[in-house]
Amino acid sequence: RGAVGVVEGPAVGGEGASGFPWKKQHTMPTVIRGGHTDQSGTTGTVSAPTSHRAAHVALGVLRLAIGWAFLWAFVDKMFALGFATGVDPVTGKVDRFGSAAWIHGGSPTLGFLKFGADGPFDSFYHSIAGTALADWGFMFGLLAIGVSLTLGIFSRLATFAGVVMYLMMWTVVMPPSNNPITDDHIIGAAAVLVLGLYGAGRYLGLGHWWEK
Repeated sequence: RGAVGVVEGPAVGGEGASGFPWKKQHTMPTVIRGGHTDQSGTTGTVSAPTSHRAAHVALGVLRLAIGWAFLWAFVDKMFALGFATGVDPVTGKVDRFGSAAWIHGGSPTLGFLKFGADGPFDSFYHSIAGTALADWGFMFGLLAIGVSLTLGIFSRLATFAGVVMYLMMWTVVMPPSNNPITDDHIIGAAAVLVLGLYGAGRYLGLGHWWEK
């Protein structure tokens, strides 16, 4: 009969594992059935894997993609580059660096919150549409979250702010147009939460250096 042994698997939680200090570190036992026996007659052990490079690279790529999405939204609204900002909704004419740019007095929140908000929170979003607080808060959030995720720094703050911003954008239009509950904002919030829990800033980013 094969021997049964127990070895300590990879650590779960802890500052080094997830980036969240309130997660206490512990080890997960791994039961080995059918273990081998060496010449001395003792049961051998099998080391559990502690690194999955492909998964780490995937987390890093996902973090970079989401970070760039936030950064690009900031740049497009700042300068009206003609992607989501600076395009006439009626004629489709592009006015790059025109009056819609935030640097030229355009509001990054007025159009969407005033004309696009729908659902149980529409009166709230209509009331703050185009205000300085909404504009500055939105633009600062885009920039801060984008820089943090792209570089892999301030991971905890970026995780919290990213989830909150995605959920707030989700509540602007409720229910979503193509699904009664889930849309790209819910998926984005879940993705940012996963990145934070797994300390994705350490993969293809400056997370290791930042933790020191």
